[in-house]
Amino acid sequence: MNILVINISLRPESQVMFFPIGLGYITTAMNNAGFDFDLIDIDANRYSEEYVEKEIRSKKYDIVCMGCIVTGYKKVKSLSALIKMYHPRCKIIVGNSVATSIVSKLFSKTDIDIAVMGEGDETIVELLETISESRSLDQVRGIYYREGKGYVKTQIRPLIKNISSIQPINYDIFDVERYIENSKLGVTDPLPIPRDTVRALPVNTARGCIANCTFCYHVFKGHPYRYRSSDSIVNEIKSLISKYDLNYIQFWDELTFFSKKQALELSQKIIDTNLSFYWDAQCRANLFSDDSDIAIMEKMKTAGCIGMQYSLESANESILKDMNKKISVDQFSKQTSLFQKAGIATLTSLVIGYPQETNETIKQTFDCCLENKIYPSVGYLLPQPGSSIYEYAVEHGYIDDEEKFLLKMGDRQDLRINMTNMNDEQLKTTVLNCLKKCNEILKIGLDPDKLIKTQYWRAANNKSKADL
Repeated sequence: MNILVINISLRPESQVMFFPIGLGYITTAMNNAGFDFDLIDIDANRYSEEYVEKEIRSKKYDIVCMGCIVTGYKKVKSLSALIKMYHPRCKIIVGNSVATSIVSKLFSKTDIDIAVMGEGDETIVELLETISESRSLDQVRGIYYREGKGYVKTQIRPLIKNISSIQPINYDIFDVERYIENSKLGVTDPLPIPRDTVRALPVNTARGCIANCTFCYHVFKGHPYRYRSSDSIVNEIKSLISKYDLNYIQFWDELTFFSKKQALELSQKIIDTNLSFYWDAQCRANLFSDDSDIAIMEKMKTAGCIGMQYSLESANESILKDMNKKISVDQFSKQTSLFQKAGIATLTSLVIGYPQETNETIKQTFDCCLENKIYPSVGYLLPQPGSSIYEYAVEHGYIDDEEKFLLKMGDRQDLRINMTNMNDEQLKTTVLNCLKKCNEILKIGLDPDKLIKTQYWRAANNKSKADL
């Protein structure tokens, strides 16, 4: 049985690449179960369409596995058609949110055969074993599969309760040195070491999020938040540092820290283990609220933390309420002040474009960033299938052809749908003028054409504390 795994590239024009954590867990599970497979890592190598086609047709494949977030629907559709052209009997398996959020569209509009719903670590192994033994797919939990002109849904697979028990990613399945070499472009300023010396890999510490924001959709939405033990996290980091000579770890989660206790335990464990590396992570925007919390933050810094990411999204209370953020601007500002007093860099993101957005609300949000001395990662509202705001967009006629919308989805930094009373040009001009002001006042030093494409300007931004 010949199996092919494809890692799709969602931003081929960007110099920055990030290791595919989800696919890493899937391929590790496949490898540990004894399945051999070929890998076409389009993202790491930025292969051309011609090269990918040549590789797909070069060998007879029985199964092809791929997946991505829903913004990659267009790529999944075109790849599926290409695969079926050369391997009409091949089973195409798709996972991640492009499967879980639009499963009916996948079956009606693309050539995929099987959609893995939610957590795929156990499902992929059972699925491959079932196919290899020519057994019926209806016994495999957690999938949809094509049957005739429709599709069949199997029983829901229970979540893995103890995610500390999941085997760590086998990075050697991929061209790990290529990802490590490129990692220096993906870490965020300020850096305490020269950027050229950075050697980083991501580590996943949790699955899901405790929030239920109306603009957000992820594979674990609606499921309980689960996090790994500090022992399992530190043991994995220790192994990665020893094997790959890393000096930086990116905690690659939707939410790394949901509680102060959790943050303190991991930081203390790192210190007790005498590991030396820098790291950044994600927390709630209102996790730390008291001056006494600086003691925890200082512990985090001693453990190597140099940056913390948490989302403001908007500084307008009406918009925050509609986002279901359950934070206040005061809470965001207080936490930011505490982190900055502790010497930990703060990073945040914004979502611009809720229906009640105006010039004034946009300026209000950017003024909050300026007051807190943060240059934000900015994106326009991009309704994701499975989210409340997507349902709103469909109900109010902003999305009248769902597949047409799916085909034009992509980076949130590009305005793709406008549900405000401002015209497109007004909206974009206001945002760019506010970013220009932030760039000048905060002395960030970005080129005028790179104010919003933050994943692109990282590659050109070589400042670090050690360089200044």
